[in-house]
Amino acid sequence: MRVQIDPERCQGHGRCYDLAPDLFGEDDEGYGTVLRDGQVPPGQERTARLAVSNCPERAIDLLGEA
Repeated sequence: MRVQIDPERCQGHGRCYDLAPDLFGEDDEGYGTVLRDGQVPPGQERTARLAVSNCPERAIDLLGEA
C-alpha cells in the first residue's frame, strides 16, 4: 500500500502530518508531503487510513489497497 497527496487539492490544513508523522511531512509553505516513496510500512495501515479520512479536501489517496 502506498499513499499520495494531490497537490491541486491540498490546502495545507496539516492533519495528515499531525496524525501520521511517519508517513507525511510538510513543505516550506505548510502543505502536506509524502515522506520517502509513500510506501506504508507494516503496522501503519490504520494510521494511513486515519489520515485519508481526516483530510478535509480528500487530497490523500491510498494506492494498492486490497
